[in-house]
Amino acid sequence: MQTQKIFKMATQAFIGLSAVSLLSVSVLAFYNPQSVMDLVAVKLTNNDAFSSIRGVYGGVGFTLFISLIYLLRTDVNKGLAFLALLWGFYAFSRLITIFAEGSLGAFGKQWLVTETLFFTLAMVLLWKNKNLVVLKTTK
Repeated sequence: MQTQKIFKMATQAFIGLSAVSLLSVSVLAFYNPQSVMDLVAVKLTNNDAFSSIRGVYGGVGFTLFISLIYLLRTDVNKGLAFLALLWGFYAFSRLITIFAEGSLGAFGKQWLVTETLFFTLAMVLLWKNKNLVVLKTTK
């Protein structure tokens, strides 16, 4: 019973942390799109560029935040599956870049490690939560 509570809290904390992380970039993109692009040394040079960063990092990020909060409240396993896909494909995208364009800089390397860690954590929590549900229903 105690193990189940620990994994439930860990799952909720992980989903919450992921949601807040995405929200922080979203708010930053809405407020100052250039500051988001400064992280990767890209200069926005026209209004369409500003609009695109607001849309992708701001609008999509806020949509992801809302979706994660909804899943946190309604179905944490779906939330974990969603995060496994999200963080996994972020990491996969960086790996494609390594093979297609070459080595990443410090920013990209750090985020590859972070995204891989988050993908792994989502998978472990999802696996563990599903096993706990199976154990609970068979008792």
